[in-house]
Amino acid sequence: MALQINATNPEHPALLLELPWHLPLEEWPDKYLVPLPRGISRHVVRYARAGDEVVAVKELARRPALREYELLRDLDRIGIPAVDPLAVVTGRTDPDGEPLECVLITRHLGGSMPYRSMFETTMRPATMHRLMDALAVLLVRLHLAGFAWGDCSLSNTLFRRDAGAFAAYLVDAETGDLHPELTRGQREYDLDLARVNISGELLDLEASGALHPSVDPIDFGTEICARYQELWKELTRTSVYPAGKHHYIERRIRRLNELGFDVAEMQIEHASNGDSVTFVPKVVDAGHHQRQLLRLTGLDAEENQARRLLNDLESWMATQDDYAPDDPSPSSRLRSGRGDPHGARPEVLAHRWVREVFRPTVRSVPPELRGQMDPAQIYHELLEHRWYLSERAQHDIGLETAVVDYIQRVLPKRREPLRPAEE
Repeated sequence: MALQINATNPEHPALLLELPWHLPLEEWPDKYLVPLPRGISRHVVRYARAGDEVVAVKELARRPALREYELLRDLDRIGIPAVDPLAVVTGRTDPDGEPLECVLITRHLGGSMPYRSMFETTMRPATMHRLMDALAVLLVRLHLAGFAWGDCSLSNTLFRRDAGAFAAYLVDAETGDLHPELTRGQREYDLDLARVNISGELLDLEASGALHPSVDPIDFGTEICARYQELWKELTRTSVYPAGKHHYIERRIRRLNELGFDVAEMQIEHASNGDSVTFVPKVVDAGHHQRQLLRLTGLDAEENQARRLLNDLESWMATQDDYAPDDPSPSSRLRSGRGDPHGARPEVLAHRWVREVFRPTVRSVPPELRGQMDPAQIYHELLEHRWYLSERAQHDIGLETAVVDYIQRVLPKRREPLRPAEE
């Protein structure tokens, strides 16, 4: 069987052909590889450079390689945070004509780290709680989409900074299955696996001396279940309200928006006696603030980053002479996309904010000091630094002053817990 590359982009096969497919992955020369931290995997995994991109190459049998490739493509189509599948390479042989395993190729997730690399320095319990939050959100999103993971663990997840929190991405979909809807038993099976896997991984870290002494591995394994159940209940519970209290439904929807979810479809039923109304969110989509920021500004950010940028945008809009809201709350105007007909539309103000505030501020940070931070994360940290300096000074010191202080005093001596994704 001849070498065959099935790719999602017509440009990738030509770039990938330059890699040494005639060699087992373990024997690839260093000149093809990128020295990035890798998590634990049952398969051989290497990072390599293909043109200007860094790709993750995983060696496995033909059937699971093709299956995982299709599953990752399905997850991409429905907007689930997962690594981006690029290609599957089949028909590999060594110089003697002996067959080699197929490989699955995914795009390296910039700015991400496997959990073990994050524990190279002892991680504080508060940071670990944020990791559990991120993983719980990912698992809920998968289950809402009908995806049974089958192997939820820290090892099968990559983490990226998301403002003051983390965003979790699925890495390994080999054991997964996509269904129209999951049963309660399927969800609980995934959750039980997550609890056992996470406790085991943390016990392993404890044995190596990399775990904070106050952290109980069993408690943290159980915590993922509690956080998942709390979020799942909030997103799917049935609410019964008195008839005529329609604002209760709006309040529930706003609560879901605050959690980062949109209600794409809902079911509302009136009781036969007319005394009450039953409200059930039928389809809930994650990324409420991401979509809002993208629509207004064209900026693509993680959910918590987007929430923070929107708050700053609202504050800035209120200082503009042509800002004339028809609602006293700027956030209401952003949500609706409407305003006073004599004032500038929110989209116009938002693009002005990007041009006059966001971009100049981010560009003022020297590239060599940015590390792996993306523009949204840089801007978030500058806002945090301005808040810190303003609290200390007991007055608003302004963004420009905060930027100068951040560049001169913080970045040069900062030791990043998440190292640059690429050298």
